[in-house]
Amino acid sequence: MPTSIYLICLILLSTLFSPMVLSIGDEQIIFEDQLEFICYSKYLSESKMGIMMEGLLQPLQRDNSTDYANLTNTPSNTLPVSNIADDGRMDSPWPMKCHDTRHTSRSPYSTSNNNGAILWKFRVGDLIEGGIVVDENGVVYFGCFDWYLYAVNPDGTLKWRYKTGGTIWSSPAIGSDGIIYIGSWDHCLHAVNPDGSRKWKFWAGDTASITSSPVIGDDGTIYFGAMGPNKPDIKGRVYALNPDGTEKWHYDTGDWITSDPALGEDGTIYIGSTGTYLYAFYPNGTLKWRFKTGHYVKGPPSIAEDGTIYFGSYDDYLYALYPNGALKWKCKVGHGTETNPSIGPDGTIYVGGDRLYAVNPDGTIKWSFNLGKDQHIHQSSPAISSDGIIYVGTNIGETSGGDIIAINPDGTERWRCRIADEWVDSSPCIDQNGIVYIGSSSEESSYLHAFGQGNIPPDKPSISGPSNGRVGETYSYTFTTSDGNGDNIFYYVKWGDGSRSGWIGPYHSGETITLNHTWNHKGSFVIQAKAKDIYGLESGWSTLEVKYA
Repeated sequence: MPTSIYLICLILLSTLFSPMVLSIGDEQIIFEDQLEFICYSKYLSESKMGIMMEGLLQPLQRDNSTDYANLTNTPSNTLPVSNIADDGRMDSPWPMKCHDTRHTSRSPYSTSNNNGAILWKFRVGDLIEGGIVVDENGVVYFGCFDWYLYAVNPDGTLKWRYKTGGTIWSSPAIGSDGIIYIGSWDHCLHAVNPDGSRKWKFWAGDTASITSSPVIGDDGTIYFGAMGPNKPDIKGRVYALNPDGTEKWHYDTGDWITSDPALGEDGTIYIGSTGTYLYAFYPNGTLKWRFKTGHYVKGPPSIAEDGTIYFGSYDDYLYALYPNGALKWKCKVGHGTETNPSIGPDGTIYVGGDRLYAVNPDGTIKWSFNLGKDQHIHQSSPAISSDGIIYVGTNIGETSGGDIIAINPDGTERWRCRIADEWVDSSPCIDQNGIVYIGSSSEESSYLHAFGQGNIPPDKPSISGPSNGRVGETYSYTFTTSDGNGDNIFYYVKWGDGSRSGWIGPYHSGETITLNHTWNHKGSFVIQAKAKDIYGLESGWSTLEVKYA
């Protein structure tokens, strides 16, 4: 962790189960080695702790529930509901963290022309740890450790910023009416109007900091988790709020909730906890089942089209569960993960750790991508374009820097860019123009970065003409190439006998030109040609060998 962060290590001894869920033993858990969740920045110490409660939290009667560990597949017992999970496209290209309510992190837009050029970057006052979202007008939203929710125009200028009462680790979510929802360490979920004014805020309880990113159901219900309230046997809570900011229900898990919820097609809410469980809730807030892993479940789950639930745990496994909570398979991925298991167009699951792993739907490893020396993926959830290109942020060591990497569907590197001198935990997103946005975290300055198609060089020219002839006679050769941006083109030709054309042009992209040349000495010669655009970006050399006698 950076020197600017002061660590307050707490060892919390608590019973594993709250009275509201079925106990299967007298297990206890000690919270340790969780520096990510028990550390406070220099800004957090200035949090406004005296926030007035805006609503009385009422307990909810719950029915019997079930714990699952290694259950065999049995018929699912679900409740039919009308609020089917949205496919995520809505009116926004990327309306919430991981794109949609099922957390596929898959965009309907192509990035095939994105060559990793930095179009612009927007500077902020502190770390950017959460995901980036984009509305239907191309406005980009993200939270920052400087307590602000930012709205940035598509050209990289500030539209507005909204101040909360604490550090923002959460990612925003955009409702169908344009309202932006985001959690903060001030223990509140904030609803912000599209003009940057406050609509309402919901107080989640004393010390109930919110790092969980909200997700919005089809009926407008807002779901999120909290790390409190800090009361006996209540160390974490899952909330459902009505669109007007009133509480619909809550469920006390007994352990911190830092995971982001995902919604199944039947309305089931899935969310992880630091108490080693993945929880499944009916839409009315009753516990459907919970599945125990070997360690913390801090990252968000994702849901495939067939209803399979994928999630990672700090026990180094990627899990796949049937909709009824039974284990389908688990796959060793080398390093405890907090990232979302993103789902590609062909069903491949991508999850980060010491490498980026591509896992087949049957649980076998398809490939793994070496991120580079000392690099790993901590919290950045991979984003996937419609053409299968994967984008993810990395950390180098603990605080030595971070990259954004673009990876082809076959596991080969497409491009990368160093964007931080500390780390990149932000989750990227993709807009309707194929632009990729991601935040960076640096000691001196952090940025929102926009990557897209910058100027690209022309292709190597093709050369056509006779391959042999007689000395002293004049021969014609044609040259042609195209520029990916459609820019006009200049040509430079070396004839192999010491003479050269110099830069000639400009010509239209794709236009064929003809040049004449006479060789005065016999022998073999290599004609070389290259092109440049009007901005001076050059292609490589192309060649043609000729012989004259």
